[in-house]
Amino acid sequence: MLLFAYIGFYNCTLYKNVIYNKNMTAVLLCGQISFDVVIAEGATEVKFKTRLMIAFCLIAILPILLFAGIGTTFLIPQWKNMIKGYQLDDAYDGFAGASLKIAEMLADQAKTGVLEAENKNSDDFLRDDFLGRLNEDCHKKNSFIVVFVDGEMTYNGSNNESLAVINSALQAKKEEKYSIAQEYGFIYNVVNINFSGGRKGEAYVFTDLNKTLPEIKDIAYLVLVTILLILALTGVFLVFWLNRSIGRPINAIRCATQNIKDGNLDFSIKIGKDELGKLAADIDELRKRLKENAEEKVKQDEMSRQLISNISHDLKTPITTIKGYAEGLLEGVAKTPEKQKKYLQTIAVKADDMTRLIEELTSYSKMDGGGLKYNFEDIDVKDFFDDCEYDYSNELESEGIDFTYSNYAPAGARIKADPEQLRRALNNIVGNSVKYMNKNQRRIALRISEKNARIRVELEDNGCGMAAEDLPKIFDRFYRTDASRHGPAQGSGIGLAIVKKIVEDHGGKVWATSKENTGTIMHMEFPMIKEERENEQDSYSGR
Repeated sequence: MLLFAYIGFYNCTLYKNVIYNKNMTAVLLCGQISFDVVIAEGATEVKFKTRLMIAFCLIAILPILLFAGIGTTFLIPQWKNMIKGYQLDDAYDGFAGASLKIAEMLADQAKTGVLEAENKNSDDFLRDDFLGRLNEDCHKKNSFIVVFVDGEMTYNGSNNESLAVINSALQAKKEEKYSIAQEYGFIYNVVNINFSGGRKGEAYVFTDLNKTLPEIKDIAYLVLVTILLILALTGVFLVFWLNRSIGRPINAIRCATQNIKDGNLDFSIKIGKDELGKLAADIDELRKRLKENAEEKVKQDEMSRQLISNISHDLKTPITTIKGYAEGLLEGVAKTPEKQKKYLQTIAVKADDMTRLIEELTSYSKMDGGGLKYNFEDIDVKDFFDDCEYDYSNELESEGIDFTYSNYAPAGARIKADPEQLRRALNNIVGNSVKYMNKNQRRIALRISEKNARIRVELEDNGCGMAAEDLPKIFDRFYRTDASRHGPAQGSGIGLAIVKKIVEDHGGKVWATSKENTGTIMHMEFPMIKEERENEQDSYSGR
């Protein structure tokens, strides 16, 4: 009962500590496509070291408790019944004391029978039939008699195997009560016999200790079997407990690592907050990163394929044009100087398109490998964008595009930026605006303002515009709207991705607003340098 109580107690504890979330699919078989394992979520955690200490205490204490319970239930009552049956007092309740007392009692009873026979008629000890009946009575007390007359053995009530016991007793020449032949497991008593006619004799009464205490032997065997059974049950219980508290989490971790090795990353594992739980959390974090890397690799491969497709298409158009016009010049199709100049100008424009495309590819490769280099410096907002206005006005007006510029930034406003990279971002936006204009009256406006200590840059055009569903995606790599895919001027899909990378590396943000067939506004914001404004306030307050 005590054993079942302990097992029940620990089973309750284990079921509290091993909880499978019903909303999750608990699969511990390796090789499954996906599984979620949640063990001991929200339960009281037991550290691995504590589990080992509990196991050690169980090994030391549980057998003692079990033995005490079984002893109290079975062994002690049987022992007391045996003591009571032999009519021993409480002074001999001890195991060793009771054993010797029982042996002495049987030996005394056998000796008493021999003494009574000697008192009746000592000459009867010369008759074999009398000695035979007396020896049979002694056998009932696990004893036998040996008679000597004038130093010669005249009767041996034992078998020949007991001769060594008899010789040992004679050599000892001890007449003390209960002389012990320890090496043979016998005790003996000596009864002196006085025959008629003056003859002398002795009757040795030997009591076999090996046959005297069968009940004690049974109890000893029962104790041994009980100890072995307790040890076995303790071992089984510990294996069961350790398997549930340690083995199952380890098996879950092993299955997780097996799935990772097999390339299956669509699972999660959580087995608590102890040492094994922390290890499982680390493995799960590793799984997440591997999955992210795998997904990123798939995405990169798809982007690379898309890049090759886009570049192949984008290079094919200008190369075809250059080849056609070059062949026209070689074959004399352009006979007048004006037509020849027009052919050469077209070749130059297409060559510029190819140069721009190559520059975008170079920027993309640097951006993808983290190789975009910046030389940040404090730049004056007015001076920088005034220079941009000068360049764009000349360039765009030469193409028949109306360009307007306004700068409402505070005087002395400064931002930390790389002028070359920032100009590249602006050029990409302006180039896109020029490329997708579809109206006779083409306009581009550049506006600079300040809001919440941030410089806002807006580039607006009256081009074809974009659909609302395209706006969240236009800054993704290789994404192209319908206009860029099917229009007369097709893009590579990486120009705005480069813009986003540059702006974000400057600590800013970029977004777009657009309306189809009306136009697009590109918004950029950059943090102002605060030190300038603080210094101005300090100098003003000091006046």
